[in-house]
This record gives sequence, structure tokens and C-alpha cells, in this order.
Amino acid sequence: MPLCKEDCQQWWEDCHTSYTCKSNWQRGWNWTSGINKCPAGTTSRTFETYFPTPAALCEGLWSKSYQASNYSRGSGRCIQMWFDPAQGNPTEEVARFYAMAMSAGALPRGVEPLLLSLALMLQFGILG
Repeated sequence: MPLCKEDCQQWWEDCHTSYTCKSNWQRGWNWTSGINKCPAGTTSRTFETYFPTPAALCEGLWSKSYQASNYSRGSGRCIQMWFDPAQGNPTEEVARFYAMAMSAGALPRGVEPLLLSLALMLQFGILG
């Protein structure tokens, strides 16, 4: 799923001095206590250690579910992580774009399955 370049950059700026013990948050946590804890043998280090660039953070943190893109907020081609819900959800426009591209057989190269799911939900009336 392509993330807007400003959101990826801001996410990294906000977190690069915070600490984590893993580079992939999707799996591998220790849940034996009922709360996610670092796996045995891992060391907490700054995000910057695990993710030296904004793209490394955006693409690595959730098993490559996100893709750092060069698209800007408001382009209708990338997911905005933060937005004012009173102004509407910009993800709907992005899903519409990819749904139309999918139905025209013109999906951009490298579109991930999660984005396709958003497009299909829009196409079948589950979103907006």
C-alpha cells in the first residue's frame, strides 16, 4: 500500500529516537503475559538503528504492507496515515483510483494485495 511521502517522513521524524526491539512488528512478539513484550534475547535500540531511513521504517515495520512512495498528500494515489475525519477519509479516493485501474486492467506495477482489497471493498460498496 503506497504511503504518502510526507506521512512516511513525518512518521520517521516522530519516532526515530524512540526505542523498539524488533524491525517487524507484525509477528514474533512474546504474548505469554497477555501483553506484547520483546522476544527473549532482543535488545531495545532506537528506531533509527532498525530503520535508518523513512522508507526503511514505512516498508519494514509491518512486513512490507506499506510502500514508501513519491506521491504527495491529496494526490489520490497514496494512503494518508493522519487526516481529519470531519474532512472525509482520503483513503476512499485512493481506493476508487485503484478500483478503476483494476477494472480497466491497468493496475500500476507493484500494487500490493492490501491495496487491492481496499479497491475491491470500494467496488463492492463496502467503503464509501
